[in-house]
Amino acid sequence: MIVTAALRPAEAGDWPRILSLLTAAGLPTEDLRPEAVADFTVATDAGRVVGAVAVERYGPSGLLRSLVVDPGWRGRGLGRALADAAESAAAASCLGSLTLLTQTAAPFFRAIGYQPIARDAAPTAVRSSTEFTNLCPGSSSCLIKSLSA
Repeated sequence: MIVTAALRPAEAGDWPRILSLLTAAGLPTEDLRPEAVADFTVATDAGRVVGAVAVERYGPSGLLRSLVVDPGWRGRGLGRALADAAESAAAASCLGSLTLLTQTAAPFFRAIGYQPIARDAAPTAVRSSTEFTNLCPGSSSCLIKSLSA
């Protein structure tokens, strides 16, 4: 299917909807504060946020987190479009790679070029993130994608 939602940087008014989507999907929000909205890209349809993704910077590496799509929008390529937007923004800000942890979406991320790695092989700065140290269980899959051409 074809994505018809518009992608844009998140704005302060999007924050409640982003949190609602993340909570409904069972993704971690404990460490997120309203200021984190600056890290997000959102997908909107008729002004309503239907998807989101964030990239947190840790030195020369990034942590891709909080990729979420409203259930009514799944299967339309929106997750891929959000991941592509996050990767483009990360590359434009000179990040060399994106790392992520997931309990459920490893097949999706492998299909779009992320490679499984041991958790302790992730970039050191990324491993200092709250996602790595407190929020995501050791059973989470760790994946990485190089952003260099």
